[in-house]
Amino acid sequence: MKGKKLTHTDEAGNPGMVDVSSKAVTHRVARAEGTVILGKEIMQLIKDQELQTRKGPVFQTAIIAGVMAAKRTADLIPLTHPIPLEDCKIRIEPSADRVIIHASASIGSKTGVEMEALTAVSVAALTIYDMCKALSHDIVITDIRLIEKTGGKKNYKRD
Repeated sequence: MKGKKLTHTDEAGNPGMVDVSSKAVTHRVARAEGTVILGKEIMQLIKDQELQTRKGPVFQTAIIAGVMAAKRTADLIPLTHPIPLEDCKIRIEPSADRVIIHASASIGSKTGVEMEALTAVSVAALTIYDMCKALSHDIVITDIRLIEKTGGKKNYKRD
C-alpha cells in the first residue's frame, strides 16, 4: 500500500469525484457475492428454492431490492458516478444453514460497476435479514466481497 494514491482525494487531501472524462468507454462487468447465515431452523422453511414469510417471498423480494439498489448506488455511496446500468442479475443459492447471494452488473462506460455489484449484494442481504428477523435475530451477514471485475484499466479476479 505504500506509495499508493487514493483516487478520491486531491493533492491537499480534499475529497472529490474522479474525473473520468478522458477514459475510453469499455464493456465493464463486476461480480460480487455475500453470505447470509440464517440457521438450520429458518432454512428448513425453504420450499421450491423460496422462503415464504408473512412479508412475502423472501428471495424474490431480495433480488428485486438488490437490483433497485444497484441502480441507485450513486445516491447511496458518496463520489460514485451515476451510471445507467445495462444489466444486473442476482442469484440466491441456499445451502445447509445459509444462502449465498451472487450479483453481476455490466455496462459500456468510462467507469466500473464493482460498487453496483457490491451494493446489490449488500441490499439483497439486508432485505433477507429484514424479512426473516421475526423468525430469529441470530442472522449473520458476512463475506460481502468483489469476486471479479473486467473492462477497466485493471482487471481483478479473486483467487
